Amino acid sequence: MQYALNHGCQAVRLMVYANSNSYINLRDGRIDSLQQASENGLGLGLFVDGRFGSFSTNRLLRDELASFIEQGILCTRYMAPDPCRQLPDPVRYYRGGRPALQLHDPHFQHVHPDAKVALARQAAEEVLGKDSRIVSLSTVYSDDATEAYLISSNGFEGQRATTDYCVWADVTLQDQGDARPSDAHQTAGIRFDDLSVAGVGDKALQRALSKLGARKIASGRYPMVVEARVVRKLLAPLLAAIQGSALQQGDSFLLDSMDQCVGSELLHLTDEPHHPGWVGAKYFDAEGVATQLRQVFDHGVLRTQYWSTYFAAKAGVQPTISSPTLLVLEPGASDLDGLLCQAGPRALLVTGFNGGNCNSSTGDFSYGIEGFLVENGQRVCAVSEMNLTGNMRDLWQSLVGVGNDPRTDIPWRIPSLLFEGADFSGL
Repeated sequence: MQYALNHGCQAVRLMVYANSNSYINLRDGRIDSLQQASENGLGLGLFVDGRFGSFSTNRLLRDELASFIEQGILCTRYMAPDPCRQLPDPVRYYRGGRPALQLHDPHFQHVHPDAKVALARQAAEEVLGKDSRIVSLSTVYSDDATEAYLISSNGFEGQRATTDYCVWADVTLQDQGDARPSDAHQTAGIRFDDLSVAGVGDKALQRALSKLGARKIASGRYPMVVEARVVRKLLAPLLAAIQGSALQQGDSFLLDSMDQCVGSELLHLTDEPHHPGWVGAKYFDAEGVATQLRQVFDHGVLRTQYWSTYFAAKAGVQPTISSPTLLVLEPGASDLDGLLCQAGPRALLVTGFNGGNCNSSTGDFSYGIEGFLVENGQRVCAVSEMNLTGNMRDLWQSLVGVGNDPRTDIPWRIPSLLFEGADFSGL
């Protein structure tokens, strides 16, 4: 940082990181591939004479870094001036002093490869030989450890370390004709000892078996339950629409919606970044700005927009934070089966999305789906090759039920959801 300041920069943001990961794939119980990788790197943000340049390298030799920085400064001077490119106000930085977030397993480097293979094999053994219709079985063990140190020339200094482990199984079956239904299940954790692998393979097999005989049903408007494991597909466009980058460029279906009702009373979403041991917890964002508890949607009313320093300056608004951190939707009292009963005499349970898109400017969407026809709370048959269409604002206004089953291995803790009516096209 000091070298860059001495050679023409007025401000500098720098990150040094180290990453290590491994991936073990067993195909039908036999090792198919093994990968292990380690990487160290440096990311530089250079502010030179009203211009900005971003550069990265994984060659961290001192002599080469001097030349790398000098070339970066030279290149930045060719950029067009951009007065909105600036470091955050130092008063917004995280200053430390909080308890550790407990997101790192200190024993990461000591887990023996045999133990990793054994977990993938354990998941496979729950499936092998259990059904004659099994076409293929893939079980995977993966892990990742990342450490990062960040510093800015106007007063920020911080570091973070995270680890994650995952074991998953994916089963494909032979169905009638050319149909090949498949499904997966996984377990994940921050620490190796957190992994609970028992049942991963069996649940993947049961999910795949439940898809046998999937078919289209009649087009129509059905109450819709969306399983927790896939509900982020519908939440992501809502979060993208309140990003400063989209708002500043006018590419958002929630433009000019601050403090307005954009969803039902049950859309009560908070950003809770300081839970120790929760995946996604952070004390500061990519700029070093301190995170804090934020009400994103207050019983349907939009209360937070995600403005980074840059896009806030371009839009002439006050910055907040650059992106969502740890999102929590207030849970209800019912599990998935309870939501299915609440859905009425005839509904659709969506357990997967297959392609499709959402128009970021209008909120209109179309997604391929798979799942189950549900009658009186019971799954009647598997459905596939159907499309879900509608508008995001209308969809979230129709939210009438929230489950109590959020995933805890991802940063968005969103339970299964019930929408009172959704348009499906099939037969």
